[in-house]
Amino acid sequence: MKIDLSISIQRELFNDLLEKSFKAKRDIIGHIGTHFDVMNKKFSLENTIRNGKLFDVRNIRDREIDTTDIDLNRIEENDFVIFYTGYLEEEPYGTEKYFTDYPVLSKDLIDNLISKKVSLIGIDTASIVKPDIHIETDQYCADNGIFIIENLDNLKLLLNEAKDESFKVYTFPINIENISGLPCRVIAEI
Repeated sequence: MKIDLSISIQRELFNDLLEKSFKAKRDIIGHIGTHFDVMNKKFSLENTIRNGKLFDVRNIRDREIDTTDIDLNRIEENDFVIFYTGYLEEEPYGTEKYFTDYPVLSKDLIDNLISKKVSLIGIDTASIVKPDIHIETDQYCADNGIFIIENLDNLKLLLNEAKDESFKVYTFPINIENISGLPCRVIAEI
């Protein structure tokens, strides 16, 4: 069974986000929808196929998601670790709240994922950290060989089908150079 983890965006919302980025003079094209923050690194073709590990952290809202909230022993080198917060189901993609007020990972958890040498970290929110440290955290992860994939969708379906088992994840970014984010299609296969 294949599950598309890429968010579907209506053309009107896509155009609205582009218009806002032009007014703000920001390069947002690579950051619309499901994308990964490549920063100044190259996405290795080895990352296109990885073993996925999904963690259900929907119950955490009043604090950061930390190492005690997941079983770190399940994680292996080069895994694609996905956090299902359920936030995308609560707050529609494209709203101001979606981009500013979402569940985040603790620095300790991020450091543990780096020490485990995972390849990708995915989440169903706008970032793994709050907006004020988003860029520096993405760069920190990229400098350690890890890419962050944001705005994943259909994680409830993946949770129901995968049932805490490992699965394959296929990630295919657009090949654009000198841009900090790359839109991508992410497919899980169980």
